[in-house]
Amino acid sequence: MTKDIFLAGGCFWGTEHYFKQIEGVTNTEVGFANGQTAVPTYEEVYTDTTGHAETVRVEYDDTIVDLEFLLQMFFKAIDPTSLNKQGHDEGTRYRTGVYYTSEEDLPVIKKVFAEQQKELNQPIAVEVEPLDCFYPAEEYHQDYLDRNPDGYCHLPLELFAFARKAKKGQR
Repeated sequence: MTKDIFLAGGCFWGTEHYFKQIEGVTNTEVGFANGQTAVPTYEEVYTDTTGHAETVRVEYDDTIVDLEFLLQMFFKAIDPTSLNKQGHDEGTRYRTGVYYTSEEDLPVIKKVFAEQQKELNQPIAVEVEPLDCFYPAEEYHQDYLDRNPDGYCHLPLELFAFARKAKKGQR
């Protein structure tokens, strides 16, 4: 059975590419979540006036990988204490967030956040909210790093290799 979770981890090009490497992730789609503008364009979101965050819809087979593992992997790809900034990218569109579509996911999300907070000296700045809205980004943003392997990415290449090898139960 497939499920989905919406993850905002800074620039969506790298975040999408990272999650595509994880065994059990069946599909990804980049877009804009939880803002006020209906059907925003990338150019509109880039102005930081729409309230949207660059977000990746991660669809996964929960018989292979579970939400807890995906969230643990998410924390390896972000600076969870940074507000509205990941790598060199700054602005509310680059905020970090976990947006869920099922209330059943909330206990797992809270558990992972509590575990992660114990490892940090500062409060986690990642928002956790129900998904209010998600609009897919333009086609040229989908699978961007697959089509542009030398394209910009705020994530280190080693992280992609780590994701390809990561298995549930590892830390």
